[in-house]
Formats: sequence, structure tokens, C-alpha cells
Amino acid sequence: METALLISNGLLWCALLALVAMVIALARQVGVLFERVAPMGALVTDSGPRVGEPAPAMALRTMDQAQLQLPGAPGASTLLFFLSPTCPVCKKLLPVLKSMRKDESGWLRMVLASDGDQVEHQAFQREYGLADFPYVLSAQLGMAYRVARLPYAVLIDARGVVSAKGLINSREQLESLLTAQELGVASVQEFLSQPPDHDHPHGHSHSH
Repeated sequence: METALLISNGLLWCALLALVAMVIALARQVGVLFERVAPMGALVTDSGPRVGEPAPAMALRTMDQAQLQLPGAPGASTLLFFLSPTCPVCKKLLPVLKSMRKDESGWLRMVLASDGDQVEHQAFQREYGLADFPYVLSAQLGMAYRVARLPYAVLIDARGVVSAKGLINSREQLESLLTAQELGVASVQEFLSQPPDHDHPHGHSHSH
């Protein structure tokens, strides 16, 4: 009788462990499925100026003591990229920023933004070859956009309006900000979640 009870308990434990393993495996598969359903755009937060609202007007100075006006001159868009010398993902995205700056120079001004010790940022600027970017150290700018995590990007369109924003972890998420502006939506996620018969201004002409 006791032996039968031990065997029964052993079988129950084996079944429970097998069930737990199946649940874990299923959870992983669901995660993989969500990743494959659609490209993940920049992760939008609700803090700071909302998409569709005017960007805060600010007069700043770069580390090179050049004047920087936000929003920029009419007819040109501005991408604010908030970063830090201690942020590994920020460093990974620097080649992407350089490539994008070159490819989109006809309509897009790219500005690097952070705060903290200027000497540290100047060393970071030299080490990663960022002299061609306007580089601003301003706690006021970060607070205006409620930047809590890095890297974070804000796209201001040619009218001086926030057209897209979000946390950035990859090239695809950074490019999704430009796509969101072209589609006239807050984010790629918003576009994908809308009904298929919704009319959007497709196209990839950057005539901003």
C-alpha cells in the first residue's frame, strides 16, 4: 500500500514537472510568434509632448558653442537622439545614425542630446567620431521630453510638430520613426493596429 502511494506521488510529480516544462515552452513560442508577426516599431511612451503637438521652443548651445534652435528652420525636420556615453545600446546605434545622417541629409537634421559632465561627453564625441553632429548637453531638454530611459528619439517635422517618438533599441526601431512620419501616425504599431481599409498616405518621398 505504501509503495503504491509512493509510486502514485512520484507519477504526479513527474506529470506536474512535465506540465511546467510545457507551459514554459509554450510561453517562449508565443514570444517568438509575437516577434515574427510584424516589425516592432519604436516603443512609444505617453510622457512629454504628445505626437501631433508643437515641439517646445528652446534656444540651446552645442558643446562647440554653436546656437541651436528647436524646432528648426521651417521646411526641415529634426531628429533628437538622446544618448549617454555609458549606454551600450546607444554605442551600437552610432553607425546607424551616421549612415542615416548621410542618407537623409536633404531633409533631416540629426541632433545628439544628453546631460552630465562635458569633459566625459567630449571624450565620447572624439572616440566615436561624432564631431559632425550637433551635440547638446541640456537637462532642460531631457526634462521637456520626459526622457527616462535611453536611447530615446523624437522626430520633429518641418512644421515644428512632434511627429513620432519612442525608445530605440535597433536600426528597425529608429527607421520606424521616419516611417511613422510618412504614414502620418504616431508609431508603426498604431498603423498596424488600424483597420486595413484605413486610407494612409503611402510613399517614401522625403519632401518635408
